[in-house]
Amino acid sequence: MFQKPLHRKIKAARGNNQRLVAPLLGLPGLKLVGTSIKIAQQNFGKHFEVLKALHSRFKPDIIFPLMDLTVEANAVGRTTVFPKHDSATVLKDHFEIAELNMQKSVNINFDVRLLGYIETMKLMSIGFPDDVLRGAYVTGPFTMAGQLMGAEEAAMAALNEPDKLDVLCQFTTEKTEEYARQLIAAGAQIICILEPSAVMLGPDQFEQFSARYVRHISDGCRFSDAATVYHICGNSNHLIDKMIETGVDALSLDSRETGIDLPAIAERVQGKAGLVGNISPTETILKSGPDAVEKEVKALLEAMAPYENFVLSTGCDLPRGTPAQNIEAFMRAGRTAVQ
Repeated sequence: MFQKPLHRKIKAARGNNQRLVAPLLGLPGLKLVGTSIKIAQQNFGKHFEVLKALHSRFKPDIIFPLMDLTVEANAVGRTTVFPKHDSATVLKDHFEIAELNMQKSVNINFDVRLLGYIETMKLMSIGFPDDVLRGAYVTGPFTMAGQLMGAEEAAMAALNEPDKLDVLCQFTTEKTEEYARQLIAAGAQIICILEPSAVMLGPDQFEQFSARYVRHISDGCRFSDAATVYHICGNSNHLIDKMIETGVDALSLDSRETGIDLPAIAERVQGKAGLVGNISPTETILKSGPDAVEKEVKALLEAMAPYENFVLSTGCDLPRGTPAQNIEAFMRAGRTAVQ
């Protein structure tokens, strides 16, 4: 079987009684370089400077850009606001399915903001050493549908207008795939599909409006160097089996506080996919002290010791105000040798 860089690094780390250590950094880097999220997300030179500072300070095995769920929706014309110190947000607006006729003609590869992320990835490709894996985020099909028509409206459409929502998810999948291809061409070695809104769906709806489309995205990446990771926030226990069936390389799951027992899920996965997670970014790393962080990380490493394909990470993106000493404690504990 063809081994992607992610697979090779996991195997090599395991051979040295180690795990890959990759907290979902991003926002904490803004303070390191003294910039705002607005500037970093719209100036790819500054964006790379943030990522470079994070790598220099914490030495993670995988580095991702700033998490952003609005890139694709903005690229097809949805109104997006860019606060100085908060993540960009797509404004709720009236949506008609007929709008897709115009939006389908939009080549998002020429979108200025999307190109900024592509250029950031190019800088990551030449600016980081070979032992650091380069990750990228794309928005999942159902979550992007929610950005276009409204999250509550998408959830209701899953029940009352499934055919309409299917058409929209086909469209969002096409745009996500276009973006993913550009990121891979720029040097991305991991494509993390962010699908936070899908946690509200039942298993059958999840299969219809997220999983089957993510399977298509994963299949499109199969013969590239890029591994696929399926990320869902919140309690996704009811969706795990459907997530596995997509054929992605790994599942990125939220923290224990949301109801995710990672070792128990590892038993369910049975090697069919890797697992990424799942220390709480808020309750543990933001609010606790270094000793508590180290204790929880070591406990998770011990509990996950029997499972080969595991990457130590956080349950979601770290908040901007996360203390640097707590991230350092996470990295220090994560480097502890495991049997």
